[in-house]
Amino acid sequence: MASNPTYTISDLAREFDLTTRAIRFYEDMGLLQPQREGPGGRNRVYSARDRTRLKLTLRAKRLGLSLTEAKEIIDMYDSPRDTGPQLRKFLTVLADHKRQLEEQMADLVANLDEVKVHEKEARALLAKAEKTLKPGQPV
Repeated sequence: MASNPTYTISDLAREFDLTTRAIRFYEDMGLLQPQREGPGGRNRVYSARDRTRLKLTLRAKRLGLSLTEAKEIIDMYDSPRDTGPQLRKFLTVLADHKRQLEEQMADLVANLDEVKVHEKEARALLAKAEKTLKPGQPV
């Protein structure tokens, strides 16, 4: 009978290029629930489920979701209920995040356009100033 794979905190840190502190933080947030072994339960033993949850957490972070949003969605997938509500919740979270990103992008485009206007004005003023300078006069 094959046993389920387990991982140490160092294994996961190495695999996902994280610090052990970051993994402990995810544990504090309730995203990971390792078993405790050894004297005083000092050694964390992570299951394949914890590894998958960590992978999903990092994916959610890359999408820009908060850890709270990630936890809500990941917890829903842990429950044995119908996947319809989970997928609807995920789509709602993604739609909200997409809207935020689109607003940020519109703000950035407006900011960039303003920078271009100021840059054009500054170049025109500089060109005018350079034409009126006498040779040998400092800029």
